Amino acid sequence: VAKDLGLQLTEISDRGLRIIDRGRTQYFALHGKTGHLVTAEKIDRERLCRLVEKCVLRCELIVEGQM
Repeated sequence: VAKDLGLQLTEISDRGLRIIDRGRTQYFALHGKTGHLVTAEKIDRERLCRLVEKCVLRCELIVEGQM
């Protein structure tokens, strides 16, 4: 994520970069040392999308300050 946004790793915490999931469970996080998007919680497809062929988990990336 840091690389895609053109940010240095030190800027992740300086800019308040964070991931927002819509549900109660936070499934994604930013790895502080690499800037990679990682899974923060086990994702159980059968529980989340039982009868849906295409299962999509949405999240938002918030970056404070100007880009």
